[in-house]
Amino acid sequence: MDLSQFTIRLVCAFAAGAFIGIEREYKNKHAGLKTNILVTLGSAVFVMISLEYADQAYTDITRVLSQVAIGVGFLGAGAIMKRDSKISGLTTAATIWCSAGAGCLAAAGMLWELLILTAFVIIINYVFGKIDDKIKRND
Repeated sequence: MDLSQFTIRLVCAFAAGAFIGIEREYKNKHAGLKTNILVTLGSAVFVMISLEYADQAYTDITRVLSQVAIGVGFLGAGAIMKRDSKISGLTTAATIWCSAGAGCLAAAGMLWELLILTAFVIIINYVFGKIDDKIKRND
């Protein structure tokens, strides 16, 4: 992978993380702009490093992908809180996990898929968040 390809993929990961993070910041949620950008960039870098060595013996890119998902799962677990019978932070944890997936897509050069995933994450968090709030108010 040459430097321009690396840069384009990293910029795309950055943009996806920024758009997802802006929505989280707008709603005053934990794990906002910086966190989502760093998660997309970090996962993209790990995947791009593994892609560089994909043609060598005993290299398996799927192991890196699974380790990114597992590692980010620990980060997301830190966002989940339980107070009495109320659990919060599940959407934040799931968003962090999706941001890692976005970084992986960017690293693989799957830019249309990255755009679609980013749009879905924002729509789910924003639109369905409003629906969820309305349902909770009616309880």
